[in-house]
Amino acid sequence: MVRLDENEISFPDPELYDGHDGLIAFGGDLSVERLWFAYQLGIFPWFNPGEEILWWSPDPRFVLFPKEIKVSKSMRKILNRNVFSFSENQNFREVIKNCQQASRNGQTGTWLSDELMESFIKLHEYGLAKSIEVWKEGILVGGFYGLQIGNVFCGESMFAKVSNASKAGFIHFAETYKDTIELIDCQSHTEHLESLGATMIPKKEFLKILHENNERR
Repeated sequence: MVRLDENEISFPDPELYDGHDGLIAFGGDLSVERLWFAYQLGIFPWFNPGEEILWWSPDPRFVLFPKEIKVSKSMRKILNRNVFSFSENQNFREVIKNCQQASRNGQTGTWLSDELMESFIKLHEYGLAKSIEVWKEGILVGGFYGLQIGNVFCGESMFAKVSNASKAGFIHFAETYKDTIELIDCQSHTEHLESLGATMIPKKEFLKILHENNERR
């Protein structure tokens, strides 16, 4: 594992370096510049607030190809009944705040520190991060956010205050962009996203898609 220099924005090549369980570096900072560079390389931060910053590029990688989204009959009925409405980039700050505060199975705290949250908000202001909002009767009940890198969307976190809200938002997003977004990076496995069609692919395959996408931009 490599220690990063706070004064130099660089990372070990994730294609050549395989750390334990995908952990390839620690240290550095959470500046907008470093975050944007990291995600273009297929690297993301994940750590407990107050501890050293940890940088990951796991193998295999958990992803979803939008054209392969799976929608159950019950979810299709909910979507057809227009139980929820959806928007983009209408309230990024509230979406990320709700993601920070959402309780997770097996977690006692949040990995999304205030510093990291503010950096993502700046990335949003620069047009590099986007949010998807899910509404019910005019109230924000779910959503998620991530970074848009060409035709790859790097999903970060989601929340739901009512049943099926985040799932409906994710399906809406995948179906809306199935012809323009090649891949949604889900990073690490969850049963929630697996039920929607997310699958594991080798890191080498993921990085190939990401690099080809970067070259086309």
